[in-house]
Amino acid sequence: MDLTLGGHYVEYRSILTHLTGGLIAGGLIGFERSFRGRPAGFRTHTLVCLASSLLMLVTMYQWKWLPGVPLETVKTDPTRMAQGIMTGIGFLGAGVIYKEGFSIRGLTTAASIWITAAIGILFGVGFFFPAVVATILTVGILAAFRWIERSIPTEKYIHYSVLFDRDNPLPETNLRQLLKDHGFSISTMSYRITGDGRYIEYKTVMETRRYRNASNLSETLRTMDLVKGFRISPSGD
Repeated sequence: MDLTLGGHYVEYRSILTHLTGGLIAGGLIGFERSFRGRPAGFRTHTLVCLASSLLMLVTMYQWKWLPGVPLETVKTDPTRMAQGIMTGIGFLGAGVIYKEGFSIRGLTTAASIWITAAIGILFGVGFFFPAVVATILTVGILAAFRWIERSIPTEKYIHYSVLFDRDNPLPETNLRQLLKDHGFSISTMSYRITGDGRYIEYKTVMETRRYRNASNLSETLRTMDLVKGFRISPSGD
């Protein structure tokens, strides 16, 4: 090892380059998440990427752990450090996934934290080209693919329930026709008596191509005197 002033300068510059790359990459990805109002945003992603880079740097400077001990006696497997980082990130990612009604949210943010950690590992070991490419692709996926995803015609599922007076319900055939007229298709419907026997409730899962249909249906149900209560819950991330 070169212990001269010049040798230390090269070493410190290399460390600074690795950590700065991780900081910038995590910041770029986190900025997009903060812009979208996600709970894990700018600071979280920056810290994840920087921490991953820092931990991988530890394996690259093994001789610093035990000064004076011959280098050939200090041996660790860098891949085990990477595995430990990704395992720890699993717990952090699970913390941003939550259930809201019938929807599961936070999956994309959890995935972005996961890949941010992977990018940090690449910067930590000095694999700069794939790290930079992965950063650009990740930001592009989070930003541009959102527009593409919204443009793709997909089936959207909505959980729906409506209450009627037990003695004066809307006939099921009429209810099915109402849903069909608003652009929904349904297969099966469940029924139950609720409200201390005062109401009958119809429940189903509907499929549509446009979430706007749910808003139109809500406006129609709101003006119907027969309807005593309803719930429309879109499913999605």
